[in-house]
Amino acid sequence: MALHSILVSGEVPYPRWAARLVKRCIRTVLRLEGVRVPCEINVLFTDDAGIRALNRELRDTDRVTDVLSFPAFSFRPEDFDPAEGEIDPETGLLPLGDMALDLRQIRRQAVEYRTGDKHETAYLTVHSSLHLLGYDHTDEGPQKKQMRGRERAIMRIMRL
Repeated sequence: MALHSILVSGEVPYPRWAARLVKRCIRTVLRLEGVRVPCEINVLFTDDAGIRALNRELRDTDRVTDVLSFPAFSFRPEDFDPAEGEIDPETGLLPLGDMALDLRQIRRQAVEYRTGDKHETAYLTVHSSLHLLGYDHTDEGPQKKQMRGRERAIMRIMRL
């Protein structure tokens, strides 16, 4: 049995390779970030309308975006230490959070950046996974630099 539970679903059809890649990316991020607590992460594949609705309802931002991250807790990257009460007693898992990936926006960015669908999907999954662990890039200073550095390092390790 895997240490982490990664539940993938879709409001729209999604390719099997995308589900496998997302799971691989999440597991790699958790391993490289030293997360030893069994976690649960929910991943939703959606389209422009779906992500725009989520963005509007949950973030009060009425626009399409590539990925949304919804951490269950407010961790800091350098201090990931979940309290015992945060573990779901029924599953024994830490509900780390949810992410939503817009497949149409991913495709557009893959073309625009000339990276390909797989690279763009992997990058956004790594990015979102780091958000679930407390990384942020809202400032233009050290937090953003730290997050971008981890993204590059993880993508390099994954050879993507």
